[in-house]
Amino acid sequence: MNMVGELVLTRNQIAQSVAKEENVAFAGASQRLNLITSVLQERVMQTRMEPIGNVWNKFPRLVRDLEQTCGKQVRLVCTGETTELDRTLLQAIRDPLTHLVRNAVDHGIETPAQRVAVGKTRDGLLALRAYHEGGLVNIEMTDDGAGIDPARMKQQALQRGFITEQQGARLSDREAVEMIFLPGFSTAEKVSSVSGRGVGMDVVKTHIEKIGGVVDVLTELGRGTTFKIRIPLTLAIIPALTISCAGERYAIPQVNVTELLSLKRSGGLEQLQGALVHRLRGSLLPVLDLAKELQLRPTETESEHVQVVVVQAGERRFGLIVDEVHDAGEIVVKPLGKMLKGTPCLAGATIMGDGSVALIVDVFTLARRAELIAAEAHASATAEPALPSSETPGEELLLFGLGDRRLAIPVTSVARLEEFPRAAIERSAGRSAVQYRGEILPLFGATGSLGEALAQTPGEIINAIVYRERGRSAGLVVSRIDDIVRHASTFPRGSKNRGILGSAVIDEHVTDVIDAGAMVRAEDPTFFEEAIA
Repeated sequence: MNMVGELVLTRNQIAQSVAKEENVAFAGASQRLNLITSVLQERVMQTRMEPIGNVWNKFPRLVRDLEQTCGKQVRLVCTGETTELDRTLLQAIRDPLTHLVRNAVDHGIETPAQRVAVGKTRDGLLALRAYHEGGLVNIEMTDDGAGIDPARMKQQALQRGFITEQQGARLSDREAVEMIFLPGFSTAEKVSSVSGRGVGMDVVKTHIEKIGGVVDVLTELGRGTTFKIRIPLTLAIIPALTISCAGERYAIPQVNVTELLSLKRSGGLEQLQGALVHRLRGSLLPVLDLAKELQLRPTETESEHVQVVVVQAGERRFGLIVDEVHDAGEIVVKPLGKMLKGTPCLAGATIMGDGSVALIVDVFTLARRAELIAAEAHASATAEPALPSSETPGEELLLFGLGDRRLAIPVTSVARLEEFPRAAIERSAGRSAVQYRGEILPLFGATGSLGEALAQTPGEIINAIVYRERGRSAGLVVSRIDDIVRHASTFPRGSKNRGILGSAVIDEHVTDVIDAGAMVRAEDPTFFEEAIA
């Protein structure tokens, strides 16, 4: 396999030389070499492939042992055992899959008595499924147990000090469930031989991402939980996109690249709470400067456009600002040397056609670092507003409009900014609402009646400011989002005049600063009290 990798590198070097020559015979020989190399590479890869059933073979006995230990009845069903992947990856996922099976039997599936009490069969179902899709191997593990309770996850996280009460109040159900991947987190009431030590799920996630994969969890309370794992077929030779950043060349695995954008510097990128975003087809796309993330000195350019590579790490999509986008092709992944091991945001290296070395960008590490930055900003947004001082005068305000009226809201009250198609508005519990991140988001007018707000919002796209309090979210419908500014005056949180904190002259316009919570309560006095019950 190493020799095939070297052959691919040599093939790439010759292909690059052919592009500079006008020798027809040389070009024909290069094409023939390309064909032979591709066929040989495919045949050698097949010798490294093993069916995933080689790992699943030990699970029936494992489940029988866990049944006796936990006092449960479990029926194991496996499909797709013949799905093949590289043997090195097969060894890498053996332990993560074993832990997921143990976790499902111990935590997910109820005892026979509990299942009968809620109208289920005495024996629980644990289903394993594997299949190929889009050049990846997909592995799904589903149980029909009790599911993961987001409220219990938040309670455990508060008790163990993982989050504060303010952060817990703003967490969505999906974010609460994903806390099972935090190091040291456990919901077990007591430590046993099976679980309860708080190690396992974070290791599962780390091991899967280390081999270029992603793990996601979907759950429904009372119905069960599904873990989805997506991993590449092999790590030896992968298709990648070559880019330039700060005068150096880098490679991004093609499986992570979704699209390429060329944006105008003046209006293509916007600032939101200190972070770059781009409005991509009606949704906000976070954008990172790759040079800053890699701590490089950015290249000075006079170009009116910026090149953005849109990448996806699991369910997270974000853009990377790069200097130049080159071509895509197959690269041979080489491990980093001892001097560079542990360097963040780099997953390896490769040798380019001209003999130079290009480092491979680790998209998952970039995503994690971006989430950490977001988490810090989120924590500061949930904190109590500090008193104004000479160093930090006033506070940040989000400016928006409703019809001809100019309004503002403290940034600390904004959980997210969203856009929804007008056709997505439905009725739920007597209110207008939209489906939002796996839950129902009730809609209110930013200054009163929702009907008036919708009437003053032309077009088919609705802008909404998401406000969260006491674990419940509300969407305030506005006509447009204008800007974020820092104003020298602060507004007392106690003086609520029909939901207005105060007024100020901002950019030569009289602007009312609203209290989002008071606006919602004006329409529904018990809205946030329902979350307590």
